[in-house]
Amino acid sequence: MKKMTKILFLITVIGITSCSPKISSNFINPQPKLSIDEKVALLDIEHNLPKNNIIKVGELRFQDSGFSTDCSFNSLMTQARNEARKNGANIVKVVDKKKPDLWSSCYRLKIDLYKYDADVSSLPQYQLKLD
Repeated sequence: MKKMTKILFLITVIGITSCSPKISSNFINPQPKLSIDEKVALLDIEHNLPKNNIIKVGELRFQDSGFSTDCSFNSLMTQARNEARKNGANIVKVVDKKKPDLWSSCYRLKIDLYKYDADVSSLPQYQLKLD
């Protein structure tokens, strides 16, 4: 009976983790964590970064794990915003974007995270769409 419980537990863990996109990160200059009230700007490829008062905090890469669900552009940008807050970044900048295609039903993104020492709400940025 114990062996069957362990097998069921292992299958459950694999099933849960394989449904989310694979996220890899590299934080080269983490900053103090941001509060939930602090704004984080979401910049798509066509949006420009500010020229001054900006520090690169790190990078994120979202990839398809093979059985990924909930990997729309909005969902991934929300996850990126949460990771940015944890590491003190207030700009999420998409630097590479692959749309879903024949090989993957998910967006695949490369994102750079930055700390900007000014008001991010003044930047032209991507607006999350309500589902």
